Amino acid sequence: MLSNLQNIYRLGLKELISLRYDVVLVVLIVYFFSYAVYAPSKGTQMDLINASVAVVDEDHSPLSRRIHDALLPPYFLPPQQIEASQVDDAMENGRYTFVINIPPAFQADLERGRHPSLQVNVDATAMVQAGSGARHLQNIISQEVRGFLKTSIDPPVKLVTRTLFNPNRESSWFVSVMQVINNITLLAIFLTGAALIREREHGTIEHLLVMPLKPVEIMLAKIWANGLVVIVAATISLRLMVQGVLHVPIHGSMPLFISGVMLYLFSVTSLGIFLATLARSMPQFALLAFPVFIVMNLLSGSNTPFESMPPLVQDIMRFSPSTHFVSFAQAILYRGAGIEVVWKEFSATALLGVIFFSAALMRFRKTISGFQM
Repeated sequence: MLSNLQNIYRLGLKELISLRYDVVLVVLIVYFFSYAVYAPSKGTQMDLINASVAVVDEDHSPLSRRIHDALLPPYFLPPQQIEASQVDDAMENGRYTFVINIPPAFQADLERGRHPSLQVNVDATAMVQAGSGARHLQNIISQEVRGFLKTSIDPPVKLVTRTLFNPNRESSWFVSVMQVINNITLLAIFLTGAALIREREHGTIEHLLVMPLKPVEIMLAKIWANGLVVIVAATISLRLMVQGVLHVPIHGSMPLFISGVMLYLFSVTSLGIFLATLARSMPQFALLAFPVFIVMNLLSGSNTPFESMPPLVQDIMRFSPSTHFVSFAQAILYRGAGIEVVWKEFSATALLGVIFFSAALMRFRKTISGFQM
């Protein structure tokens, strides 16, 4: 047993030394956990900001001017005055995301107790701004109408919204952490797969076969060495890039999160080795691994809510470790969940890791038998 552990340890050191001299992979690791986290967080804007808006004022009343003046930065650009005949052309050419049409006698009808309609045209091709902007405009208009009429009558139902864990709804808080989580999956697959392909292309796999080593020792060495690199890089990224540069608060326990990452890496690095045994060269491995990563990424719940997916897709993706990883990572890092909340996801990840490792080991032994022949 001690001899096996020594073999795994020394083979892992060999993996780390090989990675150290692979400049391309080192640069990719630094890139994925630095700029690839920062750029989407700052460049992906999911908040309502600088939305273009125009006003068709057919009332020319104090109330209509009050609504016009309430459209303020940073949510909206300075509103433009246009004519009713220009609305269709402006919307078709995408000049404005919102066009508010205030009808004639709007103020007079309100003062007489009538219920006039006010039209808001929305360009829904700007999907993110269209959803949040329409609700924001509704609140602004309702507030200005109530303020103008000086009514103190409360509505029959009062909705109070409390935003937990991200009070200002800043998209960078979500995007930055999800980038780290997604990049863990990407690098775990490619580092272990590239390590095996690199040994095959350089001929070092034959050297290992003539040594008194077992396939399971070779696999475990690749898993712990490449997994260690990913864990260290992800931890540094969360501390320096996410918390330091982007000022995103991490509410949960980092030791608990790292423990979950270790379980997840056991699964996904085994998957990387399995895919590498199916490919004969690095280009083939890349063509095989990228579709797998894309499916794991898009359908894991990191980009869209898992509950919003079709039931069949949800059932299938429960056999993917990335689904459980995203679930417990969000619970820990966003909501500060403890082991009593995420233990089921931990257990599912560990079980899938055993299945993936067993499949990869069977395939790896078969590959080695082919070399020995």
